[in-house]
Amino acid sequence: MNKVCMLQAALACLLLFPLAAPAQDEAMMAAWEAAATPGPQHAQLAEHFAGSWDTKMTVWMDPVTPPLVETGRATSATELGGRHVRMEFRGSFMGGPFEGIGSTGYDNVRGQYVSTWKDNMSTAVMLSYGDYDPATATYTFRGEMPDPLNAGALVPIRETVRIVDNDHHVMEMFETRDGAETRTMRIEFTRASQ
Repeated sequence: MNKVCMLQAALACLLLFPLAAPAQDEAMMAAWEAAATPGPQHAQLAEHFAGSWDTKMTVWMDPVTPPLVETGRATSATELGGRHVRMEFRGSFMGGPFEGIGSTGYDNVRGQYVSTWKDNMSTAVMLSYGDYDPATATYTFRGEMPDPLNAGALVPIRETVRIVDNDHHVMEMFETRDGAETRTMRIEFTRASQ
């Protein structure tokens, strides 16, 4: 009798397994679809950042000397079906060319905005995650960057992007060194006239 019960249980499992697998496959496909589908956060990024921009970049090298002020141009467009906004930046810095490429998106799985930045002043890629506050119209990203003055050390950074209106936004970057946060850069973006 015991062998018969075991055989019946084994047959029941074999018969029920195909019924459970499609449900599991459907749940997996639904999860992947939710992870991959652009939503309102992606549309908001395109609305805020897509276009051509004239820039004014102010850089504070240290708190006692006047900041450096440079101008440039940024061009931003959506990519990968509206999932990310890619920015190409061209300007000058300390008499030389300054070029950078940034990407900003919204990670549906993490529930956070994600930003990458790379430029010709470093071989590093900066990665940061953040949120958007509709009350202040401000994105706030946090990450770390390698410290070229202290090999192996990482410097915590905070970056804010305040949306002034459809034609203006302001990015500010802050670094934390020795426990104190200091503003190191501000870029004012003005939509370029066509």
